[in-house]
Amino acid sequence: MKFDLIAKDPQTKARAGSITTGHGVIETPIFMPVGTVASVKGVHQREIKDDINADIILGNTYHLFLRPQTTVLEKAGGLHRFMNWDRNILTDSGGYQVYSLSANRKIKEEGVKFKSHIDGSYHVFTPENVMEVQRSIGADIIMAFDECTPYPCDYQYAKRSMHMTHRWLDRCINHFEKVPAKYGYSQSLFPIVQGSTYKDLRIRSAEYIASVEADGNAIGGLSVGEPAEEMYAMTEVVCNVLPEEKPRYLMGVGTPINILENIALGIDMFDCVMPTRNARNGMLFTAHGTINIKNKKWEDDFSPIDEMGHTYVDTYYSKAYLRHLFTVNELLGKQIATIHNLGFYLWLVREARKHIIEGGFGSWKERMVEQMDKRL
Repeated sequence: MKFDLIAKDPQTKARAGSITTGHGVIETPIFMPVGTVASVKGVHQREIKDDINADIILGNTYHLFLRPQTTVLEKAGGLHRFMNWDRNILTDSGGYQVYSLSANRKIKEEGVKFKSHIDGSYHVFTPENVMEVQRSIGADIIMAFDECTPYPCDYQYAKRSMHMTHRWLDRCINHFEKVPAKYGYSQSLFPIVQGSTYKDLRIRSAEYIASVEADGNAIGGLSVGEPAEEMYAMTEVVCNVLPEEKPRYLMGVGTPINILENIALGIDMFDCVMPTRNARNGMLFTAHGTINIKNKKWEDDFSPIDEMGHTYVDTYYSKAYLRHLFTVNELLGKQIATIHNLGFYLWLVREARKHIIEGGFGSWKERMVEQMDKRL
C-alpha cells in the first residue's frame, strides 16, 4: 500500500491524499459505505460503483466469519469475487461486534469467547485466527484485533484494556507475517489506538501504535456514546502523535458534521452505518439540513429530493413520491433514501478534498456545519 500526501489546508490540520492498493486508488478524505455482510444494505454494487462512485467499502470479519463462512469465501476466490466488487475493501476485525455482544462474550488474554447472535453457538476469536480469517476474506486493508471499551469507562479498566490491545497487536503482526495473502495481491494491516477518553492513555496508545510502523493507523473506541467534544479532543490528541505520512482512520464516525470536524483535525478515513440506517427510517442528509421525509409537510412537495443532484435519484424522484413510498412501506423508498444519503456523504468528503486542495477548507467547513445543523 502507498499513501501520498497531496495538500494541507492552511487554516486547519485537514489533509488531502491518495491511498493506492492492489484494487486501485482511494482519494482521501474518504467515507466508506458499510457492507457488513458482503452487501451495502439495499443497494446494488453497480449503484455503489457507478452512481455513488465509492472507491472503497467496508466488510465485517465477525459477520462474514459466521455467514457465509471463510470456506465459502475461499472457494469463491475471496470477498471481492464473491460479491463482484473490483474496488477496495476494508474489514473491521470484529472487535466492535464482540464489544456490542457484552452479555454474550468473555474476554481473556488469549482472546474472546462469544456466542453467535444467529444460533447461539460458541466461538473464539484470537489475534491469530482473526488474521487468518481476514486473509481468507481477502480485504485490501485489515484491522488488528482489539478490545473496544465502553463509555463511560473506568480509568483502570481502560488502561488494562489498552495494554492488552497492544499485546494483541504484537500477536497480530507476528501471525500476519506468517500467513501469506491468498489471492495474488497484498493486504495492509492497520493497528488501532485505544484508551477511552483519557488523554494520557490515548497518547501512550498512539505512541505504541506509531512505533510499529504499519501502513496506516486507526483510532477506535470513539463514537460509543461520548459527547462529540470528547471525541474531537481525543482525535486531536491522537493525530498530534500518529505519523503524518500514514493514513488515519477514525472508526465508526459519524454524522456529516462529525466527519467535517474530524477532517479538520487530520483524519483521512471514515465509516459509519448512519447514512444507510437513517435512510431506512426516512432521515435524509442534505447540505442545507436534515429532512424527515415521513413528515406530512412533504406530502405535496413535488420538488426533487435534492436539487444538488448527488445521485440520479435526487433529481429523478420528488419528495412527495419518496414520502408516499415510506407511507405505504414500499421497499423502494428505503433504497432511494439509502442511495441519496450515501451519495451525499461521498459528495461531502469530495467537496472537503476540493477545498483542502484549493486552500479554503476551514471557512467552507464552518459554513457547512452551520447549514447542516438544521432540521428542514
